[in-house]
Amino acid sequence: MKEFYDVVIVGSGMGGLVAANIMAREGKSVCVLEKNNQFGGNLQTFVRERTIFDTGVHYIGGLDEGQNLYRYFEYLDILEGLELRKLDTDGFDRITFDDDHTEYPHAQGYENFIEKLATLFPEEEAGIKAYCDKLREICNRFPLYKLELGKPYHKDSDLFKIPAKGFIDSLTKNEKLQAVLAGSNLLYAGDPDKTPFYVHALSVNSFIQSAYRCADGGSQITKLLIRKLKEHGGEAYKHQEVVKFQSDGEKIVSAKTEQGDIVKGSIFISNIEPKTTLKLAGEEHFRKSFNRRVQSIEGTISAFSLHIVLKPESFKYLNYNYYHFKDPSKVWTGPEYTQESWPDTYMVSMGVRKNQDEWADQLTAITYMRFDEVEPWAGTFNTVTNKNSRGQTYEEFKNDKAEIFLKELEKKFPKIRQCIQSIHTSTPLSYRDYIGCHRGSMYGYVKDVESPLKSFISPRTKIENLFLTGQNLNMHGILGVTISGVVTCSEILGSEYLINKITQSSSEVDTKIGV
Repeated sequence: MKEFYDVVIVGSGMGGLVAANIMAREGKSVCVLEKNNQFGGNLQTFVRERTIFDTGVHYIGGLDEGQNLYRYFEYLDILEGLELRKLDTDGFDRITFDDDHTEYPHAQGYENFIEKLATLFPEEEAGIKAYCDKLREICNRFPLYKLELGKPYHKDSDLFKIPAKGFIDSLTKNEKLQAVLAGSNLLYAGDPDKTPFYVHALSVNSFIQSAYRCADGGSQITKLLIRKLKEHGGEAYKHQEVVKFQSDGEKIVSAKTEQGDIVKGSIFISNIEPKTTLKLAGEEHFRKSFNRRVQSIEGTISAFSLHIVLKPESFKYLNYNYYHFKDPSKVWTGPEYTQESWPDTYMVSMGVRKNQDEWADQLTAITYMRFDEVEPWAGTFNTVTNKNSRGQTYEEFKNDKAEIFLKELEKKFPKIRQCIQSIHTSTPLSYRDYIGCHRGSMYGYVKDVESPLKSFISPRTKIENLFLTGQNLNMHGILGVTISGVVTCSEILGSEYLINKITQSSSEVDTKIGV
């Protein structure tokens, strides 16, 4: 490492890597410090029996030519190397329920989305259209979602006060349709009393525009971003956990790593949990009221996952995802499960290979799990870099949960057990240790329609050269954290300057290909 960098970025999640690439493209010397064995945060993958699994990114949206994520990736110059497979256009997500054999599709393209659902709910077409109109209206009120100049959040705006469940329920009295429209809310851990409709809209709109899987895992996005960072002179180091920000009383002057390295810089961007960032920087440097607010922000619920390696040629590849519920009433109450009812809801997704044929090699099933279920082992820490055993009781806990979950999956896939080669599990502790999120939170901080400003955290801090980025600031998901990286860099470079750079890049590419 050099003695000094223009920009030091702590954490290599998508937001941090986007910020690193932006600053390196501006000619800044950039250093990214990552604690784990892999870069990428939720983009990390892992391998079991030569089978690749994603940890967090199972599909991405907005990647058709000219759409929002496509244009951001175009600017970052990572489109050419991406290996993608488009999901089923007539039902990339399918909402299902016990005792109902109908698969209710979420189709790509708004006209197609409306047509497919109106076929199943012919008397509800007006409500389905109103739902789609509102999705697009809300998304259009976020300028950076459209790559336009403007503040990402108008704090006093009425759009933060529209409840997701309340609005969806107002569109139709048909309870099944209400559940279907809200059916993919495991994408953002929707809460019936708290989640604003804008969180729902920003989460699902880009998938309705277009939905893709990353062939051989989402880590290819990380590898491309790291490659482009290095092409622009940036550096990135693994196994470098930052344990303290050192200051001169006014500014951060260096980051100290667990290895004992001192990394000096002019600007510091933290892509790690804001609660942790405040502690590393010294809470005395921030207002007590700000400290209290950040530490009291509630995180979204965590998850328990089954990662199943399938026997060769035993289970057909499904080019779509399932969101399954025991009944329509469980769509908004999945996190409120009891030990007897768990799991009330789950998602099933499959990885895709570059040379995918008709047979699947893996399946991932995800359901909600509260952190208090793994509280007995909260004092343990286990990653590839720091291997530790959580003990026999933890293994028994995981095995018991896996068996219960598998029995639920058998209701949908009666022959799945005979297709299984091996099962691997992850719990809230896995998410906490690998991703660094508070209590294993899947999607950062809870957005509350009754208190919209509580979870709002500015990328600019009271320490003038310390900035924040990542899913806890704006929105989670690949698009959300990409925009977060842009928002953070806009604070440093200027919003108008950066947006012009990004949109100009798109125009130049279009000109070259004759559009």
